[in-house]
Amino acid sequence: MLKIKSIFTLVLSLFAVAVFAGETPQISQQEFLAALKAPNNNIVLLDVRSKDEYNQGHIAGAINMSHDEIKDNLSQLAQYKNSTVVVHCRSGYRAGIAENILSSNGFSDLRHLTGDMNGWLEAKLPVVNSVTTH
Repeated sequence: MLKIKSIFTLVLSLFAVAVFAGETPQISQQEFLAALKAPNNNIVLLDVRSKDEYNQGHIAGAINMSHDEIKDNLSQLAQYKNSTVVVHCRSGYRAGIAENILSSNGFSDLRHLTGDMNGWLEAKLPVVNSVTTH
C-alpha cells in the first residue's frame, strides 16, 4: 500500500511540474538576446543545471543555482524578485521545478527560455566555459 501511495505521489508531483512549466511564459532565444541589448534591461538569466554542467558550458552572464538548491537559497535570489528572471536547464524539466518554487515565493516576472540549453546549442549560439560559478 505504501508503495502505491509513493508512486501516486510521484506521478502527481510530475504532473504538477509539467502543468506549471507549461504556464510559465516562454521567451525565445532571439527575444532574449534582443532584450539583453535594450538599455536598462532588468533581466536575470538563471541556469538551474548542476555546477558541472554549467562549468562545461553556459550562456554568458548566467547565474548558476541547481534546481535542488533554489528553495534553500531563496535569500540569495531575493534581490531579483523585481527583475525578469529567465530560467533554463538542459531540457526543461528542472527549470519547471525551479519556476514553481520561484513563483510560490513571490517571483512574478518569470520566463522560460525556449529550448533550454539543448536548443541554445542546436542554434549554435555562444557559450562560455568556466571553472568557477557565478
